[in-house]
Amino acid sequence: MSAETAEPTELVTGSADAASRRREQRGWYFYDFACSVYSTSVLTVFLGPYLTSIAKAAADADGFVHPLGIPVRAGSLFAYAVSVSVVVAVVVMPVVGAAADRTGRKKPLLAAAAYVGAAATTGMFFLDGHRYLLGAFLLIVANASISVSMVLYNAYLPQIAEPDERDAVSSRGWAFGYTSGAFVLVLNLVLYTGHDSFGLSESDAVRICLASAGVWWGAFTLVPLRRLRDRRVAPGGEGTVGSGWRQLANTLRDMRRHPLTLSFLLAYLVYNDGVQTVISQASVYGSEELGLDQTTLITAVLLVQVLAVAGALGMGRLARVYGAKRTILGSLVVWTLILVAGYFLPSEAPVFFYVLASAIGLVLGGSQALSRSLFSHLVPRGKEAEYFSAYEMSDRGLSWLGPLVFGLAYQLTGSYRDAIISLVIFFVVGSVLLARVPIRRAVAAAGNPVPERI
Repeated sequence: MSAETAEPTELVTGSADAASRRREQRGWYFYDFACSVYSTSVLTVFLGPYLTSIAKAAADADGFVHPLGIPVRAGSLFAYAVSVSVVVAVVVMPVVGAAADRTGRKKPLLAAAAYVGAAATTGMFFLDGHRYLLGAFLLIVANASISVSMVLYNAYLPQIAEPDERDAVSSRGWAFGYTSGAFVLVLNLVLYTGHDSFGLSESDAVRICLASAGVWWGAFTLVPLRRLRDRRVAPGGEGTVGSGWRQLANTLRDMRRHPLTLSFLLAYLVYNDGVQTVISQASVYGSEELGLDQTTLITAVLLVQVLAVAGALGMGRLARVYGAKRTILGSLVVWTLILVAGYFLPSEAPVFFYVLASAIGLVLGGSQALSRSLFSHLVPRGKEAEYFSAYEMSDRGLSWLGPLVFGLAYQLTGSYRDAIISLVIFFVVGSVLLARVPIRRAVAAAGNPVPERI
């Protein structure tokens, strides 16, 4: 680390030479490679069903646990913990962002967020017996940490890539993340399905898979920490805790001068909340309601990982023909049909679950990628960084309502089918809000050239 601190810094307004930029870009890709394993193996596959089983083992005769004396149905614990973690991230992100703006030293903050999250994930090895409170706590810490770290990670992009490079650099980082997620899931599948031959119980295998994601996250974070460089900030800039919130408030106030841009952001906030909730709760639904084993869930998520890339490319081609707005609206119709089909999905029928996973994969990458590209047309020139900061907050920091609705629906009805169908409201409302945005007028109002297809 002493060699890192001795590296020269440069002014924000300066630009590194091409070779230096490529070196940093290659290091930058590896943070997605490091942390995406948490999102796939931990959040999407293993932790939901496993934490739910621990909570059910600790529940009373009525199926409730009592964290801090509050009665919570055991099956809702995971969804509530995800919701709390996002609220924590919302509070912390502006504080960390302000500190990064004030000091210009994003790398130590990125390291702190990454290793707190990696340590919490590694600590999941100790989840056994009735330790549902420990599991909920570690989930909150890890999930908040990855959200904070991604804000810092994304903030490097304008510094390490020229404007005409950013789409390609961003896409490569995304591809690195999907590659590592799929690779580690294959290793998890081998360990989980062959746990007897390794002399492990099923619980031991799950705990090793959870902890290994933390080890992977921590180990590969060393690459970006060695390659990325901090930049010196201009003197006199604000960077206090309060200024982080003030900057966000100022951006939102400025958006009032561009109400159509703000309308799109609101629509995205609503339907993206539905997308994130489906992804985080699908494994719980599959295991608890449909009675599917962990092997089926792992292979289904692998299918999603592979098809998400193909779906993004396919939806990109559709957008060139029909426009991004129509393509996104079409994907939201598909998301709604997925939830309706999920509600009627028969139990212990893995083939139907794979069909549903295929549909999710085909719309997952495309709906998010096209939303980001569509938003870029609605940003006034010269305000890209601050507007995308608000976009990032809505993407990472405000997706708490969906898990809360899912958890409350199960809490009140005791049915995961009712919980999953309750998420339809996010896609219906999001579609209505998006359909009401006149995109071509919004692009022109932002002062940008209107593409032929939008």
